[in-house]
Amino acid sequence: MGCAGSSQTKGDGALKKVRKPKPWKHPQPLTKSQLLQMREEFWDTAPHYGGRKEIWDALRAAAEADLSLAQAIVDSAGVIVQSADLTICYDERGVGECACG
Repeated sequence: MGCAGSSQTKGDGALKKVRKPKPWKHPQPLTKSQLLQMREEFWDTAPHYGGRKEIWDALRAAAEADLSLAQAIVDSAGVIVQSADLTICYDERGVGECACG
């Protein structure tokens, strides 16, 4: 993926803050164990689609943390947040990662 806007800032110069994503709904009912398995499969395969493993690890940690810790994780890892719900992110080199899990 290319980097459409590799900046963590909005147009007004403020940092883009991480926010909780909208609820996700599967078309069929899932058990808790099925959902956990799907999440694990996502995080296991995500680095194979591009980007550095360290960035994917940081995104996973951020996705599983509370909002203030998630913000600290992406800031310290140098993740460029394009979409505040972490669905579109880039590393410092402009390589795209999506934390859609």
